[in-house]
Amino acid sequence: MNEDLRAHLEFFEELGIDGVRLEPEWRSRGEKTAPEPAPDPVPLFHSEKDALKTIREDLGDCTRCKLHTLGRKQIVFGVGNPDADLMFVGEAPGADEDIQGEPFVGRAGQLLTKIIEAIGLGREDVYIANVIKCRPPGNRNPEPDEVEQCEPFLFRQIDNVKPKVIVALGKFAAQCLLRTNDPITRIRGREFKYRDAILIPTYHPAYLLRTPSAKREVWEDMKRVRAILNDED
Repeated sequence: MNEDLRAHLEFFEELGIDGVRLEPEWRSRGEKTAPEPAPDPVPLFHSEKDALKTIREDLGDCTRCKLHTLGRKQIVFGVGNPDADLMFVGEAPGADEDIQGEPFVGRAGQLLTKIIEAIGLGREDVYIANVIKCRPPGNRNPEPDEVEQCEPFLFRQIDNVKPKVIVALGKFAAQCLLRTNDPITRIRGREFKYRDAILIPTYHPAYLLRTPSAKREVWEDMKRVRAILNDED
């Protein structure tokens, strides 16, 4: 069994789907061609990578807000393909991310990886970042002054990556990007124009770990993401 098919089936199993259709016409639905071999790694410092490197250098050992005094171990900037058509934006680093210096590497990050693989991509194909680059103490929500200081760097990341689709993971990221107080239950399932991209809010993977029944809604959102990336109506 190839790895793409295995990832799809594992995700379907988590969603509670316990069978698949075997007829040829069903096997071909949603996949026009067989997966192509993975491309060679992107050169480390082409122009887009250089631009992100410059943003990271401008961020420096950031002391712009109080988070640098509240126990953060390191800045968690962002990771992935600088030319990605798909970008994920979360809230802030957690404990695992603070230690490893990479967004979404804990249990929620492992689930995010499965979600990405379920639409036929890998982490190396997308770009992942957070609104806030430092871990808030106790994983509390970022405060307004922290967002104010940090989000310009996120905006620069978005403008340099130039994704076709941005997936806002969870209530905080969606509300922050859209400048709204609407609950995630009201805004998920919708599409918004955002900085030359389409923004799709969905539930945070950490929420899915607590509420597995919500995985079906996330899968619907991700199918829409896949359709937009494939230019399907």
